[in-house]
Order: sequence, then structure tokens, then C-alpha cells
Amino acid sequence: MIRATTTPVSMRPDAGDSMLAIGLMSGTSLDGIDAALIETDGAEHIRPIAFRSDPYSAPARAQLREAAALALSFERPRASPPILAAEEMLTNRHVLAVRQLLAAVALTPADISVIGFHGQTIAHRPDRGWTWQIGDGAAMARALGITVVDDLRSADVAAGGQGAPLLPVYHRALTAGMDLPVAVLNLGGVANITWLGRADEDLIAFDTGPANGLIDDWMLAETGSPYDAGGAFAARGTVDRSVLGGMLDNRWFDLPPPKSLDRADFTIEAARGLAAADGAATLTAFTAETVALALRHLPEPPGRLIVAGGGRHNPTLMRMITAAARITAEPIEALGWNGDATEAEGFAYMAVRALRGAPISFPGTTGVPRPMTGGVIHRPSPASGRPPGEAMTGR
Repeated sequence: MIRATTTPVSMRPDAGDSMLAIGLMSGTSLDGIDAALIETDGAEHIRPIAFRSDPYSAPARAQLREAAALALSFERPRASPPILAAEEMLTNRHVLAVRQLLAAVALTPADISVIGFHGQTIAHRPDRGWTWQIGDGAAMARALGITVVDDLRSADVAAGGQGAPLLPVYHRALTAGMDLPVAVLNLGGVANITWLGRADEDLIAFDTGPANGLIDDWMLAETGSPYDAGGAFAARGTVDRSVLGGMLDNRWFDLPPPKSLDRADFTIEAARGLAAADGAATLTAFTAETVALALRHLPEPPGRLIVAGGGRHNPTLMRMITAAARITAEPIEALGWNGDATEAEGFAYMAVRALRGAPISFPGTTGVPRPMTGGVIHRPSPASGRPPGEAMTGR
């Protein structure tokens, strides 16, 4: 299903310090492509304008799964025909999403200052010194005639950081004016949390554990469905406390932040043998309990737990998080934001910051030694050939 929202465009990108930016996100849940258009200065001003979400077809999803499985078998990223084919498919799909988004608001590429292109994470291995997002930003810049910022995580990992989470500075902007501290929980394939304290430097973020990833894998394996719609299947099951306890008995949850995960770091194997609904319930409870464990790493309990990402559409998961964490899990719509668009909007915001050399990762969020910018900038060129990429290193 295609979901789209728009509001009127009232300015051109050359007005004041703000610009029009598009963010593109394809998460590890492999749901599809989220494309968001915002007006922002990369600092305090953010105005959502349009959003579009296009689901992947079953063959496209299978192609990306194959690429991810292959990438995780490599010691380091390297060219491989299946991965190159997946990258071409992914890039073409994202280019189409941008064109459709622009058509919906009657804008042209000349109106857009920058695209933040996250790409698709096929392997995240900061423990090996690398992270791998496929997606050809140079080809996108050529196809659309718009400056593209991609490869937003690699500079952070090269500097010794985790490369994730990357959106805490955007969460800081979204929660401006709220009583602090608050926490923003993103439930994608993997879950991550941002803790926002009273001072600007009070910014802590880390991955908490699986979110939708294991639930989706279980549903696909046991029912053929790619996800548990509305958490209805898990709601019919009973949590197996023995299996849950075994899964929680993992020293990773005791490690202090910053820390991050690959989607494949946890699997559904522990739940094998359970009835299908019981397995779904147990894996949903696992996500909820890992969120509760993560809250213990925060310097102060948050006054509110704001939830973004696809997992907030799962009432069973939201109820379990509320019970396990002993704090109400509130969808980000409570702040007036579109939770489906949050990550894509965030990468538009990050692209503007990258263009301006502003930090996108911080010691408290990824573990880098100092605040640093990142990304590779691809500027469209009328000449033939690949536009040069400008790697943004720390400043």
C-alpha cells in the first residue's frame, strides 16, 4: 500500500537559511522505501511537507535478503554480482520514489537542494571496522540532477564509532520545548533509543536489541506473512517464559552504551519448536524486555517514552513495552509528528547538516572521540561520467 501525506510548499530553497531537502530510508525490516520532503536549516527549523511510502515487492525483498546474507559472509565489503544487482535495483526504486514525491507536490529537481540517501544496510560490522549500505548516490545525482549525500555511517565507524544510531541530533530538534529528560525509541528491524537530557550535550543513544526483525522473520517462516499485522497473531499466543529467559541471558544487554547491532546478530532459533502464535508472542515479549533492560543504562529515567518506527503500529508490542518498562509507550504522533516519516525526515535533516559540515554523530551516541560530520556528497554534473564524491570527515 502506498501512503502519502502533503502540505503546501510556501517557500523556495534559497529563502533564508532553510532549504528543501528529501530524505530516503529503507530499513532493515525491508518493508519498503520511505521518502520525505522537509524544509529545514539543519538546526532548529523543521517543517514537514510531503511523505510517501512504497512497499517492496516480494521479489525485491527476497533480492535484498540474499544480498544481506552474502554480505555477512564477507570479511570485508567487496564487489559481488548479486550485491551489485541488488544495489542497482534499490537505486532505481529510490529514484522513482523521488520523482513520484516531487510530482505529488508539483516541484522540480531544481527546487530541491539535497537528498539524504541512507541506502540499504546489508551488513553492519563496527566490530570489524566497517558498515555497508548499498545504494549508488552518484547514479542518483546523475539521474535526478540533485545533490545527494550518501554513505552517512562509514566515517563514524572509521573514526572508531558504532555508526549507529545516527538520528539523535534530529530527535533533539523534534523534542525542543519538551520537559526533559525524554527518550525516543525507534522500532525498526533493530530498536534504538535516544535519551535527551536537560543540557544540549546530554545526548545518549544506542541500539537496544531486535525490534520488528525477529517477529518478521518468525512470521515469514511460520505463516508466510512478512509481518504480524497489528500484533494480532502474537496476541493469540502465550509467552514461553523459559525461552524468553534464555534469550535475555545474553551479556550484550549488560554492555554499556554506545553499542549497535546488525539485524542478524539475533535469530529466531531459540523459539523453534513453539507453536506459531506462542513463538510470535515470545519474540514480541523479547523486544519489549530488551527495551526495559536498555532503560537501566540511562543516567536518569525519562519522563516520557516516545515511539517512532513501524513497531508502534503493533499494539501488542506497545502494550508489552509499557508493561516491561513501566512507562507508557507513546507513539510519536503525540508530538504532532508522522512516525512513519520520522527516519526519512531525519536523513533529509542530516543531509543538510552534512552539506554545512555540521556534526551528525557524537561521543554519547556512537562513541566517536569528538562530534563529527559525515557522508559523501555527490553533486550532479552535466558532463558525462561519475560525479566526484566528497567524503566528509570529522571537523
